[in-house]
Amino acid sequence: MATALRLGTRRSALAVAQSSQVARALSAASGREVTLVPIVSEGDVSRASLAAIGGTGIFATRLREALLNDECDLLVHSLKDLPTAQPPGLVIGAVPVREDARDVVVTRDGTPLNDLPEGSVVGTGSPRRVAQIHRRNNRVTVQDLRGNVDSRVARVRDGELDAVILAAAGLRRLEGTAADLQLEELGLAEWPTAPGQGALAVEIRDDAPDDFRAAIALLDDASTRIAVAAERAVLSTLEAGCHAPVAAHAALSGDDLRIHAVAYALDGSRRVGLDRTVPLLPGYARIPGSGKGADAADDANPIVRAARAGTDVARRLLERGAADIVPRESTP
Repeated sequence: MATALRLGTRRSALAVAQSSQVARALSAASGREVTLVPIVSEGDVSRASLAAIGGTGIFATRLREALLNDECDLLVHSLKDLPTAQPPGLVIGAVPVREDARDVVVTRDGTPLNDLPEGSVVGTGSPRRVAQIHRRNNRVTVQDLRGNVDSRVARVRDGELDAVILAAAGLRRLEGTAADLQLEELGLAEWPTAPGQGALAVEIRDDAPDDFRAAIALLDDASTRIAVAAERAVLSTLEAGCHAPVAAHAALSGDDLRIHAVAYALDGSRRVGLDRTVPLLPGYARIPGSGKGADAADDANPIVRAARAGTDVARRLLERGAADIVPRESTP
């Protein structure tokens, strides 16, 4: 019997739910058992704000150390929390089909974010969401928020907060967590979300056996891989970390890729946005397994073309003034 594959995961309920989903899919694709290996990161034990403890990649660092040290065979990350610079020795083996990319407002009574009265307290740990909240309703107070999805939702249920902003994908993967509360879904056109939001990344060592890499590649969704390549290129080119006040969402429509990106001032007082649609090669995103070879610098590869389009969008944002309002990091 083949040795079980070891999937490294954070201990949070959401991380375990995401990892379990991938484990089941990988087991079905490879015919091998997949076991979860719990790993504790600095981001899990620190109660400080994400900005104070480094923000970018705080949840990924310890996991990647475990993978490089052969404590596990693969990792599953929330792609929106993953730095855009790929570390030596590791590759993204697959990006499965994306879950809902939207944000949702969680309240007790269903009052829309726009209509929350003065003095209402809204919780979030995301600078991007802080800026968007200020733009949507400058009467409310925003409170920095850490903790897992359950604890954030509980603070609304208990009346400590009037609302929290969460990713729709996380609530879907933790079905029932906010069943007794009200959800307001925020449209991506007016409220674009973080690059990679709703998507997962399956990371492996670059020297992994060919049969293992092939099994991982079966989990890849070409349309998602193309879209997030564009989104993450926006973030990388802006030199903004994954917790910066930057939103980028890309989606395929036929053989065209539409990219919507916005950079915000931290206080929401300014925004610089751009929409762009670029053509990709006909039919590519409908070919099973076409996400493979995503790192090849090939002009005919739509993943590379999507990344270049994202880079171009970011450069145009910089030309329009994004450089003046977005905090920049040396290691995005």
